[in-house]
Amino acid sequence: MSTLRHGLALVQDPTRNKGTAFTEAERDALGLRGLLPARVARIEEQVERVVGQLARKPNAIEKYIYLTALQDRNETLFYRVVVDRLEELMPILYTPTVGQACQEYGHIFRRPRGLYVTKRDQGRVADVLRNWPHRDVRVIVVTDGERILGLGDLGANGMGIPVGKLALYAACAGIHPAWCLPIMLDVGTENEELLRDPLYLGIQERRLRGEAYDALVDELVAGVREQFPDAILQLEDFGNANAFRLLERYKKEVRTFDDDIQGTASVALAGLYSALRLTGGRLRDQRVLFFGAGEAGIGIGELVATALVEEGLSEGEARARLWFFDSKGLVVRSRTDLSPHKRPFAHEYALVTEFALAVKALRPTAVIGVAGVGRAFTREVLESMSRHNERPIVFALSNPTSKAECTAEEAYTWSGGRAVFASGSPFDPVVFEGKRFVPGQGNNAYIFPGVGLGVIASRARLVTDEMFFAAAKALAAEAGEDDLAVGRVYPPLSSVRQVSLAIACAVAEIAYQRGIAVGQRPADLRAHVAGLMYEPTYG
Repeated sequence: MSTLRHGLALVQDPTRNKGTAFTEAERDALGLRGLLPARVARIEEQVERVVGQLARKPNAIEKYIYLTALQDRNETLFYRVVVDRLEELMPILYTPTVGQACQEYGHIFRRPRGLYVTKRDQGRVADVLRNWPHRDVRVIVVTDGERILGLGDLGANGMGIPVGKLALYAACAGIHPAWCLPIMLDVGTENEELLRDPLYLGIQERRLRGEAYDALVDELVAGVREQFPDAILQLEDFGNANAFRLLERYKKEVRTFDDDIQGTASVALAGLYSALRLTGGRLRDQRVLFFGAGEAGIGIGELVATALVEEGLSEGEARARLWFFDSKGLVVRSRTDLSPHKRPFAHEYALVTEFALAVKALRPTAVIGVAGVGRAFTREVLESMSRHNERPIVFALSNPTSKAECTAEEAYTWSGGRAVFASGSPFDPVVFEGKRFVPGQGNNAYIFPGVGLGVIASRARLVTDEMFFAAAKALAAEAGEDDLAVGRVYPPLSSVRQVSLAIACAVAEIAYQRGIAVGQRPADLRAHVAGLMYEPTYG
């Protein structure tokens, strides 16, 4: 009887389960005889079965549910399928489908994944962290669910984001799943629908604010330092009011970064570097107008300013080339409503309250959309960009697809096929006047997994802005001439593991050069980093 229980427990453990791939010898030794069909299958055959079952699902959300269930029963097989079909499945596992999954999280929920730390756990957060079964945690992604993608406050439903991000850490950079911990900081929600929804799984109260909120976050960070001292703490989808100040508060104390601020900045800067290979000219000669001045926009602006300074400009000259447009209009010095993170980019200029008029007045060479306002790049905007630029740079980076500032087809059609386009969500190739364009996807999955791998490989004590600058240059270098020939400013997502390896090496080099790594630099750094990358195969 004990052997039978052992066998059932093994099949029900997703980290150890091989399903029908357990060998004859394993079935005898592990009490599995009779619990599985007779045929021993190779993992390739299991993958074929999964792909066939996926094809039968009627829509993206059903495919998401199926893949989540697979992850819950056989982790190795899940990652084998994802790694082999990353370009096809990333839109299912992350943007845009993860947005819908978060909106419906309480209704499609089956099994918990990760840790939920709530405002009711104040004073005992360390005890909650001790309940996690894996002690060698290297990457934690935490959110409080206040600003999920472009969808707003989804409260505890936002757990889908850390879960999805960490799946990408494993798939895109080979960070072992056992090293990954998703955390939902459930402090309530202001979402009226969720407050009324009987199936909502979070605390149905208004959000915790002020000193009590800060105390809970402090306790969480202290608990992470105590329980998981080697972990990176990635901040994800916090509201603007908290994101900037939490990053500033902790980034010099622990290995922490905010992907919405720094990861988005890095992937956007990489896209600009690649775009300039198509348009000609230098970064210092560009004028960039951002539609949106939140975490993503200001994060990109700060990193681009850093890049401009490296090209020889003063900080003032660099910021003079970067303009922002928010919900109230152009960010200018006469405004008295600007938050601290916007003020360094406020210029001496008349207030303009219509984006199309700002484009006409400023004549930017690039527009970057990060406000989560769908279709903000109208025909008028794109035609105006095309009148004063031979090759206008148009980055519609908001997620999910419904929030994109324009579609790929609109960008190419309204610019007469001259736009250098990238988006946050994936778009299909577009044929315009006989030429085929393949839009690049400015997906943070190009950046954060590789940065995390580099920090782990070097055991860096901090995650620095310089690392994201190095990551941007490494990513831009991976875009080949074949990619640029079809208008794609990023390499294909199918090559993201190689991209992550290149980024990880660049990040680790920064850590060793700046003296924040632990230990000596390996003689063959690339081999050292590659040796850490998880490959989903049965042992």
